[in-house]
Parts: sequence; C-alpha cells; structure tokens
Amino acid sequence: MDMRQLRYFVQIVESGSLAKASRQLFIAQPALSQQMARLEDEVGKPLLVRSSRGVTPTENGEALYHHAKFMLRQLDQAVSVARQDAAAVTGRVTLGLAPTTVARLGLPLLQHLRAKFPGLLLNVVEGLSGHLEHMTRVGQLDLAVLFSPAAASELTVEPLLEEELFVILPAESTLVPPGRSTLTLAEVAALPLILPSPGHGLRRRIGLEFERVGQPLDAVAEIDSLPLLMHCVAQGLGATIKPMSAVHALDDRPERWRCLGVADAAMTRMNYLYALPPQKLSPAAAIVREEMRAVVRQLIDDGDWQGVMLMPSPAAAARAQAAEAIG
Repeated sequence: MDMRQLRYFVQIVESGSLAKASRQLFIAQPALSQQMARLEDEVGKPLLVRSSRGVTPTENGEALYHHAKFMLRQLDQAVSVARQDAAAVTGRVTLGLAPTTVARLGLPLLQHLRAKFPGLLLNVVEGLSGHLEHMTRVGQLDLAVLFSPAAASELTVEPLLEEELFVILPAESTLVPPGRSTLTLAEVAALPLILPSPGHGLRRRIGLEFERVGQPLDAVAEIDSLPLLMHCVAQGLGATIKPMSAVHALDDRPERWRCLGVADAAMTRMNYLYALPPQKLSPAAAIVREEMRAVVRQLIDDGDWQGVMLMPSPAAAARAQAAEAIG
C-alpha cells in the first residue's frame, strides 16, 4: 500500500464513480481499476461495491477512507512545511501551555524556533488547564497543550506525550529515608503534601488513584502557583506530586530534587496537542505544531526530559488504526 493508491481510493469514494475519478486524476480507467484491485488484494478485504450506479465503499472501505483522508492531509501539510524557506516563514503563533509544560518545554522550543525560523513570532500564554481550555474554545489560541481529549470539539487534537507523576522533595529531605526510589500510596499519604487545589486537573487525577485504593488524600497546603509551590517544597515544608518537569520551575538544577515513583499505582497524565482546524491553521502555526514534536523528541533522547514518553505521530497512529480496522 502506498500514498498514491490511497489518493486514488479517496478520489474514487468522493467521486462515486471510477469514470469520474479517472478524469479527476488524469489516469485511464483500466489503470485505475487495476490499482484498486491491487489495493484490495493487499488489504485482503473488499473495499468498494461496484454497481451500474457507480461505486460505494464497503464497511472496511469506509474505515480506510476516513483514515486515508487524515493521513493525506498530514502528508500534504508536511510537504508544504518542508518546501518553505525557513527565512521566509513569518507570522505570529499563539501557544497555550500549562506551567509544568512551560517549565521544561518553553525555553527549548523558543530557542529552537528562533534559530530555525527567525521570522516566526511565538506568543506563549501560560495558564492553568481550565483557563487554557476556555481560551482554546473561544479561538484565542492557535495551539495548546491540554490534559483532556475532549477540551474543544471544534479543534483537531492528537496525543503528544504521556508523563509520569512523581513524589518530589528536596534532595536533602529527611521525610523519606535515603536509598528509596519508590513509595506506596499509603506512604505518600503519610507525607505532608503540598498540592494544587481540588479544582485543579492534576489534583483530580491524583485523587482518582487514592480513591481507587480507599486511601485519603490530605494536603498541608493547596497552591495553584507552580513557582510558589516548588519554593515551599524546596524550603522543606512538605512534598508534592508533579510531573518531573516541575523540577525546572525554579532553576535548571534537577539534582537538587528527589523524584520518587509510586510503586502501586499507574500515576501518569496524558498531554494532548490541540490546533485550529486545517482550514484555519496558518502555515506558521502548522510549523510550530510539527517542530514542537521534534523538540520533545530531542529532549527525551538527550535525557533532558525524563519520565516522559512521546506518543506516535498522527500519521503513524492512523496507519495502525487503518490496518486494525481492515484486518
């Protein structure tokens, strides 16, 4: 299966006729029929129902059609970005990031874009997830990294990364004996915890794991400012539960902190990349979306962003879903 066959297939479905599709594609109808026969043979399932009134997709063909449309749109956009002269790329792009994401991704992304696309102006808006979700829904952001897969139904959304949550405390803290790399939920609950307020998405995510095992979750302080929260932890007032990116909120010295895993819970949080729909997304915003994924990958590969797993690109995920749908 190749992209040319997928383009042919999409055009046939949208034209509803091999004859119409052959005219749109400037390819002889017998050659087009041969390509579709090869595609169906490779898939191992019928994709089109042929009749005197034209062609319609089968159930498997309908599944392939939707995934193929997505893949082709991503490919066209990638080719468009690749063809642009970096020096000629201009435009303002507004990106919404939560404080923990800013702490690790903000500066490397700005440095990368400044070096590669000097004519591009990135406006980074930092805010709590609820505020960013509102700004996204009302169209004030071109792009945003949020923690819910259903924050703005009118925008495109793709998984960006999954981050593990850690118990974070100062390296010299006596709250946990040295040598421990993980704690149980019961041990975490016994610590003086400094957490975001109950309305904060991260607090709700943490609370779900404690509720699952019937363990109460109490805090000695509730702080929605990441710098203030980390300052309090640094001063020995307690421990917190955050992604590892939080250790960069005060400075770039991660060695001053201990980050302990949770042994009896899958304490993770998914990050989703939201973007305006393709017809509204500017070329500059499309570039930032692609470059952001590249910067995240580089940070992970270099060991500068630990506890994070980059999710597959949309095109790769679409290919896998298409194979599953027709297999």
